[in-house]
Formats: sequence, structure tokens, C-alpha cells
Amino acid sequence: VQLQAFGGGLVQAGGYLRLSCAASGSTFSSYDMGWYRQAPGQQRELVATIRSGGSSAYADSVKGRFTISRDNAKNTVYLQMNSLKPEDTAVYYCHTQRPYYKGAFHYPRDYWGQGTQLTVSS
Repeated sequence: VQLQAFGGGLVQAGGYLRLSCAASGSTFSSYDMGWYRQAPGQQRELVATIRSGGSSAYADSVKGRFTISRDNAKNTVYLQMNSLKPEDTAVYYCHTQRPYYKGAFHYPRDYWGQGTQLTVSS
């Protein structure tokens, strides 16, 4: 699976931006997708997830401001970000998991996009 994230940029506080992540492969609709972010000197943190069935969940820090969505026909997941704050500044990564099989067992394998930089100026 290859993930290509884009849409980052420089935005003023209070502004908005939409990130996109295009996935390769024919099974996109069957798997959960997520967005993570990593600020300088910080650990990568989960921002939002969307299940294959469409249900979503958000970190408390972005709840009410960010919306994750997916277009299965385009193999794309989006992150609409409104009311942006300087603390949202980070590199944003899209993520998914796929099983890989070893003998009689299967394990989750993580796949990451290359990251797209969001900078929110105050």
C-alpha cells in the first residue's frame, strides 16, 4: 500500500485547510484510515480515524474543529481542519494497517504517508 498525503501549507490562526491522502490498491474501502501528526520535539499523536464503515473518532484537542472523511471511489481520505490554532502546527501523516500473513498467523502492518507540513501562524 502506498499513501500520498498532500495539502499542507501556511495558514493564519483561525483559518482552515483540507489535507488529502490518496491510497494505492483496490481494497481501500475495506480498511480503517487515520491521520496522525508530529510537532517538533514531540511524539507522533493520533488526530482522527475513520473506520471502513464510516464511523469516526477524534483526539480531544481537535474535536469540533477537524473532520475526517473518505471517498472510497477515489481511494482518498481527507482531513478538513477549521479554526486552526498555532498548536496545530505539525507534520501530518496518513496511516492505515494491512494484515500480513506468516504461516498460520496474521499480523497488522503499518503503512504511512510521507507527511505534509502544516504551519499555523499567530
